[in-house]
Amino acid sequence: MNTRTQDTPRLQEVAENVHAYVQPDGGWCLNNAGLIVAGNRSALVDTAATEARARALKEAVTPLTARPPQFVVNTHSHGDHTFGNYLFADDAVVVAHERTRTEMADVGLHLTGLWPEVCWGEVSVELPTLTFRDRLTLHIGDVTAELLHPGIAHTTNDTVVWLPEQRVLFTGDLVMSGATPFCLMGSVSGSLAVTEQLRALDPVTVVAGHGPVGGPELLDATEGYLRRVQEIARAGLAAGIGPLEAAREADLGEYAELLDSERLVPNLHRAYAEEKGAPPGRPLDIGLLFSEMVEYHGGLPVCHA
Repeated sequence: MNTRTQDTPRLQEVAENVHAYVQPDGGWCLNNAGLIVAGNRSALVDTAATEARARALKEAVTPLTARPPQFVVNTHSHGDHTFGNYLFADDAVVVAHERTRTEMADVGLHLTGLWPEVCWGEVSVELPTLTFRDRLTLHIGDVTAELLHPGIAHTTNDTVVWLPEQRVLFTGDLVMSGATPFCLMGSVSGSLAVTEQLRALDPVTVVAGHGPVGGPELLDATEGYLRRVQEIARAGLAAGIGPLEAAREADLGEYAELLDSERLVPNLHRAYAEEKGAPPGRPLDIGLLFSEMVEYHGGLPVCHA
């Protein structure tokens, strides 16, 4: 049984003038962000889900920057990483993959409806004003930040931020630290391929989308979990049972204690589809998958945002 802890968000310096903003415990909508500072230039990597959390992020980074950040990079479209854009957009260029902008516009504030009990505040959708397709390089003072779209993984529009000189990698939700990976809108096989690309960068420090800062071992854990999902899916198909039943019968072994283990159900739906020949990122019935996840969990998962 997981023990959920709620601690104060904190800035953690992971390299000189490079910080991770970590929001424990890293569960639903408790995402990480990042701050890169070089002289009087700075950039944020992601924002936060609620008005209160986005304001806390702004308050935390302000003492470290000579002026407001000039860039905000969104690693993907999900609201926990983007809803706080509006607090920074007057001063910053919001940068993301081109499909991130499209998806943000299409989905809007849908996330708030999944957990209506959360105090979201006056959040709004502030779309990226600069988009890219494959890669883009930001020069933040003398710091080079490479924005890479490695393929379909957590979503169809993921971006990682790689600082080659510092060997720091901000993965967004391609990697979770101590929490269950989530491929509802992306791909299990694609996530495995992307994990190999990230490993080839040879990062020293990995700032995951959720959970504690780590190193390359976070890539190993992601790969191990996803391969286990594929094994469960193949066994379920061979037995003629569906993803929900397969999840109920599954033994996750060392991955059973990851936070938000109910994500196994949509992950299995994705793995089943791919085993049957569906391409990565093919749209699935998100409403159905979410409802089955709730059924498996025995109720709506708790969101502490």
